[in-house]
Amino acid sequence: MSAQYNSICILRLSAIGDVCHAVAAVQAIQAAHPQAKVTWVLGKVEAMLLSGLANVEFVIFDKKQGSAAYKQLKSAFKGRRFDVLLHMQVALRANLAARCIPAKVKIGFDKHRSKELHSLFVNRTIDAQQSAHVLEGFQNFARAIGVSCNAPSWVMPFSEQDEHTASGLLAGRNKVFVIAAAASKAERNWLPERYAEVAQHAHENGFDVVLTGGPTELERTLADDILSYVTFPVLNLVGKTKLKELLCVLKQAKLVLAPDTGPAHMAVTVATPVIGLYAHSNPTRTGPYLYLDYVVEVYHQNLVKQKNKTADQLPWGTRVKGADLMSQISTEHVIAMFDNVVIKERL
Repeated sequence: MSAQYNSICILRLSAIGDVCHAVAAVQAIQAAHPQAKVTWVLGKVEAMLLSGLANVEFVIFDKKQGSAAYKQLKSAFKGRRFDVLLHMQVALRANLAARCIPAKVKIGFDKHRSKELHSLFVNRTIDAQQSAHVLEGFQNFARAIGVSCNAPSWVMPFSEQDEHTASGLLAGRNKVFVIAAAASKAERNWLPERYAEVAQHAHENGFDVVLTGGPTELERTLADDILSYVTFPVLNLVGKTKLKELLCVLKQAKLVLAPDTGPAHMAVTVATPVIGLYAHSNPTRTGPYLYLDYVVEVYHQNLVKQKNKTADQLPWGTRVKGADLMSQISTEHVIAMFDNVVIKERL
């Protein structure tokens, strides 16, 4: 599509990692269509991270409100009509939200990535892609409205106070190694004793180790378990930072270790190298985009074991199942990757 746009609506409700991927596409759209007013419909938690994003109007969709959330969305857009809606989420909740957004053109995913009735809520689609990372899929939405997307870049919203708070939390620590240990599901977490072993190695190599995470019981318990194995000072920030403050902590860090979790992608947006640990999802699709070479994974071997096929022979994004898959990632492999990254990044 080659056209002049005065109003563009983005629909991507969640999750933290995905909205981080989407920011790069949104900012590319803004650069190509500076005259257009950009409105983004997103989730309540995600808005806490992205609030203040330059020249973007945010409309919050709070899924906890159930049917009332859709009524509020209709009310928010009463009397408005967008030139185009970029419908970047195939979940049924998002599809129903798309019904509440008036737009001349509604662009969604191609038929191969469409599910949960997604195709019924759009009238145009992006071009199909083979083996694309999630971020590259979002870039194709930008291309669909005439934007030339090259290497992604981000200008994330945070204040001087956010940076000051992060600096205060990290005071006296100049070479920070962040362990963002918890994913959204326990089965995607690595073993606490192995996190501790890598932390010990980092400590012995001159790094100050910092644990980060949210306030959930899962995250606090995992942090406590990791700390029970260490014999040196570790700064535990789990549950002690707001999202923007966490972003600034990640920005000031030298290196991050994380499983498949939002902070890994937050770190990418502020150019902090990430060692990603993956077992259930294909890191080529969902890994920390700028640092895919730093991933330690057992996904592909388990995919072949469970499906008798490789990733190229299966629907893109096929996941593998198992409660103990992360235990197949050895401490030795992660420490070897740590040493490799330290040399490559000159840390």
